[in-house]
Amino acid sequence: MDHKLRLDPEQIDRARRAAAEIARGVDRFISSRTTVAIERTVLRLMGIDGVDSQYIPLPNVVIDHLLDRGLLESGAATWVIHAMLHLGLPAQTIAEQVAAGSLDLGNVPWADRREVEAKGREVARKGLDRVRANRLHRDQLIKRLGEGKKPYLYVIVATGDIYEDVVQGKSAARQGADIIAVIRSTGQSLIDYVPYGATREGYGGTYATQENFRIMRKALDEVGEEVGRYIRLCNYCSGLCMPEIAAMGALERLDVMLNDALYGILFRDINMQRTLIDQAFSRMINSYAGIMINTGEDNYLTTADAVEAAHTVLASQFINEQLALLSGLPPEQMGLGHACEINPDLEDGLLMEIAQAQMSRQIFPDAPLKYMPPTKHMTGNIFKGHIQDAMFNLVSILTGQGVQLLGMMTEAMHTPHIHDRQLAIENAQYIFNNARHLGEELLFRPDGRIEKRARHVLQKAVEMLEEVERIGLFTALENGMLADVKRSFTGGKGLHGVLDKGIEYYNPFEEELRNRLGLRQREGSSDERGLYTG
Repeated sequence: MDHKLRLDPEQIDRARRAAAEIARGVDRFISSRTTVAIERTVLRLMGIDGVDSQYIPLPNVVIDHLLDRGLLESGAATWVIHAMLHLGLPAQTIAEQVAAGSLDLGNVPWADRREVEAKGREVARKGLDRVRANRLHRDQLIKRLGEGKKPYLYVIVATGDIYEDVVQGKSAARQGADIIAVIRSTGQSLIDYVPYGATREGYGGTYATQENFRIMRKALDEVGEEVGRYIRLCNYCSGLCMPEIAAMGALERLDVMLNDALYGILFRDINMQRTLIDQAFSRMINSYAGIMINTGEDNYLTTADAVEAAHTVLASQFINEQLALLSGLPPEQMGLGHACEINPDLEDGLLMEIAQAQMSRQIFPDAPLKYMPPTKHMTGNIFKGHIQDAMFNLVSILTGQGVQLLGMMTEAMHTPHIHDRQLAIENAQYIFNNARHLGEELLFRPDGRIEKRARHVLQKAVEMLEEVERIGLFTALENGMLADVKRSFTGGKGLHGVLDKGIEYYNPFEEELRNRLGLRQREGSSDERGLYTG
């Protein structure tokens, strides 16, 4: 399949160079900033969990305590470690005492910086060793049980009740699914805390909590033993708690995380500064945990035309690739997103879909590309919908996609029933089996319709990326260059949670992750508008 479309390698190099500079600009901007979500994530990795008497998560209690005293610019770990050294207590007990009102972290005597850093390394290594153990356990299970062939069959459960999700998730695995995605309850991405414990009510999905992760992981391990293959668990670490949920997933051995700041900016109106800062740390965690991320470029085509805006999907894939590399995430864990959203009534729409999918495959050869099904142009005609999904499946196996989110013939009518999901799985299995090696047998006609379409999209993506490089990503987002959606640099949800790092700032987990991932320390500076110098 390599290089079946004759794409200009110089154009691909130009796109990558522009995307790399865009990503470096973002990285310089975020280097001097942290967020409340990152600081809560540090506390969770230190072992702080649970809630206070009012059911407020303890990480939130401690962060609010430090914010009220104007102390958070030094980093949450700095203050908690000082208390641990002074009182000889674990981080969990420190948090419980803060919640009870018996400890004011601002009154704790400061220890020598060398002692703090030594304790920080000890705590960080202990927390990250738990993550590493989960990664090794996953590798052992896959080696023993095996796994499904790519494209992985990815299906959704979304009942609101985690225990019903278990029933449906196991059912889907028995039907042939390789990845079970538990959709989050509607609006969870906009709340600035992570709910606690097992939940049995949700709207449009089930709350992402650490206990729910634990319950679902146990269930999929059980059914994996039954069916004789490893079943992957997916959830969502986008939103205002992006890094926290990444950490919880790493601690509970999730395998796939939807992790894309651009999605949150464009479709949830989360402040661009906040979520790009959060994304960098969350991707470091996902990288170390061996978690495949999924990005959300497929959503661009729900608000923009799939023919006219195809280049924005490719441009965003280039940017997401470079941002991920700066967080140490290897290509093998980059589930870059795209979608089959061209109007099915358009002549030669299938050829354009093949062009986009094949182009993405060739440009990102090591990425397990996540291919999204038809949704925008689905109707109440379930028979036509089933055929649309079948053509989507054919494009996927022809072009060697990595993750196939299965379409449902009742997509436009209601939340799919269990039998709808079984039909979707059977549809994909039939086509994947019958056309498994089709891509190895076909060549694309030089200068034919498919090749010309791919070249056109690539050229427009290069032009867009070089313009974004010139003006900066934040200005591009303000101008509505992605998904035809405009967002403000100082607007949206969560800006209040962005802080400048103080001179004493310390995050032992970022330092340890950078060491383990082989990343350099950040350098450079930027002005407040995100036009960068460094």
